[in-house]
Amino acid sequence: MEAHNTLPIASMQKRISAFVIDDIVISLFFLIIFYDQIMGLFSSLLETAEGNTLSLDVMNTFIAENLVIVLGMKVVYHTVLIWQNGMTIGKYAVKIKAVSLDTEQRPSFQQAFLRASVRLISESFFYLGFIMAFFIPMRQTLHDKLSNCVVIDA
Repeated sequence: MEAHNTLPIASMQKRISAFVIDDIVISLFFLIIFYDQIMGLFSSLLETAEGNTLSLDVMNTFIAENLVIVLGMKVVYHTVLIWQNGMTIGKYAVKIKAVSLDTEQRPSFQQAFLRASVRLISESFFYLGFIMAFFIPMRQTLHDKLSNCVVIDA
């Protein structure tokens, strides 16, 4: 484990910036994929001036019908890009990458998938898995720790 002390651990500022960029990218994918449905949703919301209950029902139905797709998009995005390059678009933009602690190379497919899946769970529970990065010397989040990865400067 002493060899890992020489790894150039990415700063929290870079990790937060990469997180924001990745969420913007995923949101753009979502908007592109569901553009017609979203425009239809907004037009129906504008037409129902007094029917707030109806508006909420329409929005809730849209979210419920597409939640699995959105979650799947996030897992695929993070798994494939981390597995292929060690970087998502956000990580690439701020020049950081995820590496396996075992090999100090890009994570395996299994590590990338586990990392993406646990990341999604951490997001769902008020980002608690991300908070631990502020208290661990190698700045690992829960998804880093469980997948045996660390994020370093590229």
